[in-house]
Amino acid sequence: MHKRRYFDNFDPTRVPSPCFVIDKAAVEDNLKILHRVGEASGAKVLAALKAFSCWSLGDLFQRYLSGSCASGVNEARLAREYYGGEVHTYSAAYKPEDLEQVLQLSDHVLFNSLSQWERFQATAMAAKQKRPSMQFGLRINPEHSEGDVPIYDPCAPKSRMGIPRAQFSEHLPEGITGLHFHTLCEHDVPPLARTIKVVEEKFGTLLHQAQWVNFGGGHHISREDYQVDELIALIRGFAQRYNVQVYIEPGEATAIRSGVLVAEVLDTFVSTVPQAILDTSATCHMPDTLEMPYRADILNAGMPDEKAHTYRLGGMTCLAGDVIGDYSFDAPLEVGQRLVFDDMAHYTMVKTTTFNGINLPAIAIWDSRTEELQVIREFGYEDFKSRLS
Repeated sequence: MHKRRYFDNFDPTRVPSPCFVIDKAAVEDNLKILHRVGEASGAKVLAALKAFSCWSLGDLFQRYLSGSCASGVNEARLAREYYGGEVHTYSAAYKPEDLEQVLQLSDHVLFNSLSQWERFQATAMAAKQKRPSMQFGLRINPEHSEGDVPIYDPCAPKSRMGIPRAQFSEHLPEGITGLHFHTLCEHDVPPLARTIKVVEEKFGTLLHQAQWVNFGGGHHISREDYQVDELIALIRGFAQRYNVQVYIEPGEATAIRSGVLVAEVLDTFVSTVPQAILDTSATCHMPDTLEMPYRADILNAGMPDEKAHTYRLGGMTCLAGDVIGDYSFDAPLEVGQRLVFDDMAHYTMVKTTTFNGINLPAIAIWDSRTEELQVIREFGYEDFKSRLS
């Protein structure tokens, strides 16, 4: 697979370190693909803010997508303020005071359990009287796993995500007009097709009662080898069979290949093996390298021993396991040298922490078409302090 490459000629010394750099051109390329899916399939495409919520690009998202989806009141507010279009909100559970705000901000509100819907049905229907266009839905659990990593599999045994078919009667609860499922993580079309087959077999009678169905996220639509035409056909066929509006909520797909994390070498030494300490951190700035886990790519670096000089790259924190990985380079690393971690826009910026008092990376927006660059945010002591008291 030939990956789209936007940052090969980017000069990492143009930004402070560490720094997330987002290429506006790359984001727009992703959004154009998602827009095509929506136009050709009839689906409404929403950006999942949980994966990428660089709200400075909200106006760009408004041009191409039908809206965004939120995981709670804060994301819903961000969606309403910056992203335009529809706002859909789902949470594993709502606090009453949060739900009051969610109902003011959202067009669709999705509930994770029948007990939450029963508890808040009266509140929800009262809000609908003020805004009749508001819709309510339930997340279902097809009990069909496609994920390889249990922590990211909503259909794993004993999952708390969604309602199994056995808990439903033959009718949707009063006030519910749609269903939502989310079973994928970085998947292409075949896993979605298998999931839809199971959903139809188990929930078919309920699908015929629905007005809309949300296929959730995890669709890697803008990845270079994704089967876009097959997705379009799949959505069209489903919508026709059940006479429903289909929604999809890609998160990573809005930001694939669109960002890098620039970091600087602070020290090199030998401790059993050659080590390099960077001004970034796996646990603070790229936690999925530990949680998933996965290996982050570094531009112009190789696998261990592939190139002449191999180093174990570590972060600044006191966590012994704050290790980014082992990488090789053509020449010895030097203090002050910049390294560029590739594909670092999605599920990085949204997960950063200030553990150990480590500063958050700055944020810059670059346009590879024009070379225009703007550092839009830098972080310091006050940002660390404001999280505590």
